[in-house]
Amino acid sequence: MKSRGFHWALVLVGLVMGLMLAVQFRLTKDIQETPPVKQTQTLAAQVNQARKERDDLQRRVSDLRARLDEVAADPRLKALKEELNRVRITAGLVDVTGPGVEVTLNDSNQVLQPGQNPNLYVLHDEDVLKVINELKAAGAEAIAINGQRMLATSEIRCIGPTILTNRNQRLTPPFVVSAIGNPDNLVNSLLMRGGVVEQLRFWGIQVEVKKVAQLTVPAYTGGVRFEYARPLEEGGKQ
Repeated sequence: MKSRGFHWALVLVGLVMGLMLAVQFRLTKDIQETPPVKQTQTLAAQVNQARKERDDLQRRVSDLRARLDEVAADPRLKALKEELNRVRITAGLVDVTGPGVEVTLNDSNQVLQPGQNPNLYVLHDEDVLKVINELKAAGAEAIAINGQRMLATSEIRCIGPTILTNRNQRLTPPFVVSAIGNPDNLVNSLLMRGGVVEQLRFWGIQVEVKKVAQLTVPAYTGGVRFEYARPLEEGGKQ
């Protein structure tokens, strides 16, 4: 009797434990299948995936930086950069700085006498153009008028009391011409006896020329487009 009671007790304990395990399993499954838990698991998986992608991208960035450092160390690239900078300076597409001169031009302040021609006492496009040409002949490496960078295609055209340049950029006096170059050469060229400044002052045109230890000539900011000019290829073919 005692042995049979013991067996029944074991069976009863087994049934109770099985029931408890079943209930625990069901509760765990229900908890996992509830929306907040599933959303948390989904977000955790997305975070892990994002971390993996981040690590992959970081490795790619490190590889690309290493390759860029190798290319940057190539002496041929350095020579190309220097040549590109020279071309951009010549084309007027970058700001440049250096010693030079500033020339300020303004109309005459003289009182006209009866019968005098007033056109002789005001600045014209040809007067400004003479100053620019003189500066170029004296070795100016970069020139601007009232902040407008002069290019090979820049026009100087008189419209009433104003000047048009760089595709109809309207400038009004006083005109400040900034030129980078050897200051002594530039000043001597402008102020030489019988030169452009002396001719302008003869008519009372106000001209001020001063050396500048360090001035900045801004880059050309307009558009650059060539409709007809094409580079000539090797062998003379277009």
